[in-house]
Amino acid sequence: MQKRFFLFSLLLLLCVSFVNAQRPSFKIARLKYGGGGDWYANKTSLPNLINFCNRELKANIAPQEETVEPGSPELMDYPFVHMTGHGNVLFTEGEAQNLRKYLIGGGFLHIDDNYGLEKFARREMKKVFPELEFVEIPFNHPVYHQKFDFPRGLPKIHEHDNKPPQGFGLVYQGRLVCFFSYESDLGNGWEDQSVHNDPIEKHLAALRMGANLVSYALTNF
Repeated sequence: MQKRFFLFSLLLLLCVSFVNAQRPSFKIARLKYGGGGDWYANKTSLPNLINFCNRELKANIAPQEETVEPGSPELMDYPFVHMTGHGNVLFTEGEAQNLRKYLIGGGFLHIDDNYGLEKFARREMKKVFPELEFVEIPFNHPVYHQKFDFPRGLPKIHEHDNKPPQGFGLVYQGRLVCFFSYESDLGNGWEDQSVHNDPIEKHLAALRMGANLVSYALTNF
């Protein structure tokens, strides 16, 4: 009887351990900002990036993205937050202060210009870090050399104005806290291939660079 009870207890412990092992370790979120811009653009992008990171990085991220507002205390729950769109962005003073607290405290914000976002993103991030300027991230920066190597920086996914892709960043006390992908369109590249009919090579390049961003955010906080 005692042996049977021990075996039952061991089996129960193994089952609990298995269930716990399957639970997502963390979630990532999309930033829902004010101002009227389409913060919700590229609906299939983050689920695809998450799936890719779980497969290639063994990241164990919850399969569905969350939505978080810049002023929400829940912002602190996400190690990686993605922001995209084509139009206006507006942060209130309280939202800017909360976003600053999040980034200084170890969070990471990826801003992806989906064409038309640049001037608004730069203006509003100045509210968050008045003392900082976006600087171009050099090609030897670790963000380009995580699991996947990008010796020439960002991949070019979609053409807009015949400009090269550029990665800009806000660096706070030596740490890259915000990465701004410009003239690259990573988010479009993460989407289902049927959305934009991208070649598989561009789709994979976008996902790999996205995985580098997630990896960097998780290891540099």
